[in-house]
Amino acid sequence: MITSFKADPAFDAGSVVVCDWPLCQVRLQDDARFPWLILIPRREALHELEDLGEADCAVLMAEVVRAGAVVRMLGEAVHRPVEKLNVAALGNVTAQLHVHVVGRRHDDALWPDPVWGRGKVLPYGAGALQAAVSRIRLSQAG
Repeated sequence: MITSFKADPAFDAGSVVVCDWPLCQVRLQDDARFPWLILIPRREALHELEDLGEADCAVLMAEVVRAGAVVRMLGEAVHRPVEKLNVAALGNVTAQLHVHVVGRRHDDALWPDPVWGRGKVLPYGAGALQAAVSRIRLSQAG
């Protein structure tokens, strides 16, 4: 059961809400360098994976796999197919439990280094951001 949920306001600075899945709020990171989703379990007071119950852990893993497919679709849509998925629950900056699913390529500017806090963010721009959000929502319909 979903309790009252509020994403940490820090997420608003760099990402937009796309939709809700059974467990997680799905957000698109506003950085056009990488197809990148953030999954935030809609539960209160979660900081670590171990804070989730067993059933929610299973749902989260399924949603991570689902997010990987969406990230791959986003890469294909801009003719930059994803070669490697990076999945991480860091929480060093924002303690609220969240999982990053990032599409990487051997020719991206940061390869093979991590993306978090590296390089200059390249915002999508209003039209491209809306197109990506719409693409995600349409891929989840039906």
